[in-house]
Amino acid sequence: SLLARPSRISSLSIDTILLKDAWVHPGVLSVLTLIGPDVIQRALAQLSGYRFTPVAFSFGWVAYSFSNLVLAVGNNKLMPEPDFSSILINGRTGYARDNHSWILGRILRDFEHWKPREVELRLEEMLKSVSHGSNVGPSKDNKPVPTHRTRAGLCVSIFRADPTRAFGVPVTDWIYYSGLATAVVQLIVAAIPLILHDDWVILLVTSAGIVLAFATGWKKWGYRRAEKTVILTRGNGAQHAVVIIGDENSPDLEALANADPKGSMWTRFFTISLAVLWIAHLITVVNIQQDPWFLMLVGGIGMMHNVMVAGLPRTPEAFGIPLVFEECILDRKVMQTLMKVEERHPRLGASMLQTFFPGKLYPDEEAFWEKKAQEADKRDATEKAAKKASVTQGSPPNPAVITPSSPTSLV
Repeated sequence: SLLARPSRISSLSIDTILLKDAWVHPGVLSVLTLIGPDVIQRALAQLSGYRFTPVAFSFGWVAYSFSNLVLAVGNNKLMPEPDFSSILINGRTGYARDNHSWILGRILRDFEHWKPREVELRLEEMLKSVSHGSNVGPSKDNKPVPTHRTRAGLCVSIFRADPTRAFGVPVTDWIYYSGLATAVVQLIVAAIPLILHDDWVILLVTSAGIVLAFATGWKKWGYRRAEKTVILTRGNGAQHAVVIIGDENSPDLEALANADPKGSMWTRFFTISLAVLWIAHLITVVNIQQDPWFLMLVGGIGMMHNVMVAGLPRTPEAFGIPLVFEECILDRKVMQTLMKVEERHPRLGASMLQTFFPGKLYPDEEAFWEKKAQEADKRDATEKAAKKASVTQGSPPNPAVITPSSPTSLV
């Protein structure tokens, strides 16, 4: 037993030394997988449209470069699928399709954040009216007790394309500039070992990571032009429907909802090249033994920035879709709202009818929509005859749909 005691003490000492060494010189390889490629992909998608995309460097970039390489070699599509389910309805034909565009999905998801003040006031007023109109029974003094309602009918917010601003040119906001500020903070942290004991490796690795991150995030989404009216909504039972009335210079949002932009051959070339550089960066990071905590702090700052950018709400202008608010149409009942929309904007209310009322209608409702359809057909026939007459006289009509231009490659 006396001989066994020193061996136990020796084993305990070795374990203590190993544990201490693990905290003094932590292995940073495991940190590389703390934030997966999906978070960085979403952060990049949030800032898509800019030629320079400042998403901060973090260790998750290594994993993203590999997943990005698979996408580039495969279907060559770099934008992620939307994380907010929605549908897009053609405002004339009523054809509804599932939205596969990250940008359109985020515009609808963040509507509560960027909706005009008038929409908020109208909705609050309607909710109060609906709440006072319903009760749960008499109280002790025989007065009705109002029920607080959180939803009221359908709120249709109508926007028009801003003719004074160009589409596809995002407006820079504080979220965009936060990437540059984060990079500055990371460089300051990485410079501390250089100041303390002349260790320049952390600063070099951080600088290289920032350059690679900014280079990898260079993206611009393309679109074709078409004068269309579309409705963004979550479908039957949704509180909001966002109507976007486009002009001849507006992007074809119906085509954008298909989310089928393809990168060029240059996209694949740069993606493969950057993946090789990220591998070299990974090899360098794994073999760092001195001052690893500073590198972990740099990566942690970048991780927090990625999560923030991927989740924070943004306005349509920040995605390159400038809009001008026109009006808000709201009523207690969804059918009443759609009828009001149809009265002010022919065919627009009818285009949403099948989505919100897929079943059979009441006789008076069927009569209303049949009458409005006949009026819209008559109006279209009159406009078509007028255009035909103008062509006969030699003056070309204004086209309703612009010939699609070549979409910008997503790189």
